Amino acid sequence: MLHYRYDGEFDGLLTAIYEAYYRRQVPDDIRPSGCAETNLFAEEVEIATDPEKAEKVFTAMAAKISPDARRHTAYAFLSELPGMEKAIYEYLRLGFRMGAAVDAHLTDERVLRVHRLSQKVRTERHRMLGLLRFRLLKGNIYYAPMEPDHNITGLLAPHFTDRLGDQNWIIHDLRRGLAALYNQKEWILTELDDRADFSQATVEEVYQDLWRDYFRSVAITGRINPRLQRRCMPARYWKHLIEK
Repeated sequence: MLHYRYDGEFDGLLTAIYEAYYRRQVPDDIRPSGCAETNLFAEEVEIATDPEKAEKVFTAMAAKISPDARRHTAYAFLSELPGMEKAIYEYLRLGFRMGAAVDAHLTDERVLRVHRLSQKVRTERHRMLGLLRFRLLKGNIYYAPMEPDHNITGLLAPHFTDRLGDQNWIIHDLRRGLAALYNQKEWILTELDDRADFSQATVEEVYQDLWRDYFRSVAITGRINPRLQRRCMPARYWKHLIEK
């Protein structure tokens, strides 16, 4: 048995799919490194994330299968449900053989699994667009907490960028310690503890500190911090994932 291990990032999973193809291997399992479940009889292969290889797979999904297939793949990843990595791998392996026709084969369990995962994320995003409530804090900052089942913060942000484009706001995923911040110009994803102090005296200071910390991290390391990266889709992908 062959088990691939990756860093938990979307780029890491796409790199694993790239390596499987070019090594001509068919992994029996793909999971994040450090996963509690291990098999003493399996060969474990650690896959190092390579953004260039990941980009090639991301581009190929749209070119050789379809933009919809790429969206299904990303949404399935954002579901964060157990087994989603292997489901995505099997779906793409089939898709690269069949092309755009793959999504019509809903009787194939490999297609159906990913479609179901994708639909869970799409449904929750749609529901949250109607349920999310902002309250106005000191400093004219709108704040909306939530605890979604899936990692949908980045899928919500573009909608509220259009709807509340003339306001500063925070969408806070309390379950994951993530937040989308918007400053009337752009939005970012950053870490935000569920114990963050939003008392009237400190909210504006907290908001400004979050922006400073984010851009300081990017300036120093050239990328957002590893803990955050593991829980977020890379920023360059988001524009391809939002349904019009």
